Amino acid sequence: MNGPAEFDYRLPMRAAGVRPGSHRGASFGFGQEFAMHGRLFDYPDPRRLDLRASVRAARDEWLVRVHLQRVAVPAYALVDVSASMLFGAHRTKLQVAADFVEALGYSAFRAGDPVGLSGFDARDLDELFMPARYGRGIGAALAGMLRDRSNGAVAERGGIEGLQRSAAKLAGRQALVFIVSDFHWPLAGVSAVLDLLAHACVVPMVVWDAAEIEPPDGGPLLAVRDTESRERRTLWLDRRARERWRDAVARRRDEIGRVFGKRGVRPFYVERGFDPQALSRYFLEAVV
Repeated sequence: MNGPAEFDYRLPMRAAGVRPGSHRGASFGFGQEFAMHGRLFDYPDPRRLDLRASVRAARDEWLVRVHLQRVAVPAYALVDVSASMLFGAHRTKLQVAADFVEALGYSAFRAGDPVGLSGFDARDLDELFMPARYGRGIGAALAGMLRDRSNGAVAERGGIEGLQRSAAKLAGRQALVFIVSDFHWPLAGVSAVLDLLAHACVVPMVVWDAAEIEPPDGGPLLAVRDTESRERRTLWLDRRARERWRDAVARRRDEIGRVFGKRGVRPFYVERGFDPQALSRYFLEAVV
C-alpha cells in the first residue's frame, strides 16, 4: 500500500522561532551553523568552548562558539472552496486541492512543522478553519474536511474578500502560506492580501483543470454551465473561438504572474493533478 505523497520544502529566508525544526533560524541556540564567537560569560556553555580562538583573542577571556538554531515554521493552506473549484472533467479542482493538503500535512510532519487550514469563498468559513497543529494524521484530517465539502456542501461564489479575511488571521506571523485557488475572480485585492502576509513565505497554487484551459476536440457545438451562476449556454467553437479561448487562458496566466511577480512571488500551477516532485523542484529553485 502506498503512503501519502510527500514533497520537500525550504523557506528562502531565515525564520524566527524557539521550537527546534528543519528550517534555517535567526536566533542563537543548539544548531550546526556557526554564527560567531562570544564570551563564555555571555553564553555560559562550556561545551562550546573554543580553545584556539580563546588563545588568539586579543583580550584575556574564554570564547565559545555560538551557533544558529534550526526552527520549526507553521504551514497554512488557504483553500478556495467556491463553486468554480467544483469543476473538473474527471476530478474536481477541490479534490485536487485536498490531495495537496494531505501531502502538505505529511510533509510538514516529517519536517517537524505544524499545519493549519482556512477555507474561503466570498466569505471566511469558520467550519473550515483549523489552527496549526502537529501530528502525523493532521493532513489526512484536513483533506477529509475538503473532500466532504466537495461532496456535500452547496458552493457559493468566490471572491477576494474571503481570502482577505482568511489572510487576516495570519497577519504579522512568520509562516509558510499556500493560497490554493483557481483565481477565477478579480485580482485587484491581491496586493492587500500580500500586505497582510508580509512576514510569511507565500506560495500561490493555481489549480486549473485541463478541460478549462484547452478547448475540447469534439464538434463545433459545446454545451456549458457556469459553476457559480449556474447559467447554461451553448457555444459555437469554430477556429477563431478556439484561438480566443487559448488567448484568454494565456492572458490570465500573464495577469496572475504580473500581480504576484510585483512582490517577488512566483505562482505554482497545478493543471493535471498534484505533482509532489514538481513542487519540490519549485522550492529548490526558490532557495537556490
